[in-house]
This record gives sequence, C-alpha cells and structure tokens, in this order.
Amino acid sequence: MARKPDRIRIEVFGPAEAETAEDAFRPSNDTIRSLARLIGRQMAREQFERASALERKQARQNRSGPMR
Repeated sequence: MARKPDRIRIEVFGPAEAETAEDAFRPSNDTIRSLARLIGRQMAREQFERASALERKQARQNRSGPMR
C-alpha cells in the first residue's frame, strides 16, 4: 500500500493585479446580494403559500358550518 500524506497542502494566491480592497471584494458582494435576493424571494413565497393555505382551510371550515 502506498503511504498517504499526513497533511494536505493548500496554496493561497493573491490577486493577479494590484487592486484596492473594495475592488477585490466587489464580485463577492454582488454574488452575496444575488443570493440574499433569492433567499428573500423564497421566504416570501413560502409565507404567501402558508397564508393561502390558512385562508383555504378557514374557507372550508366556514362552508361546512357547525356540525350538530
């Protein structure tokens, strides 16, 4: 059996060209905003579905009336 290395080597590379900190993080900020927008839309969709389901349930209960 071949011996497995004990450690994994990870090389970190800096930016290819000199950038300001703001320019270096701008793509990630755009990505984060896009992801946050998608998450917000999903949360709103789920909230709307819950509210719609509750309305449908209440409408069914009102139609059936009291059972005696």
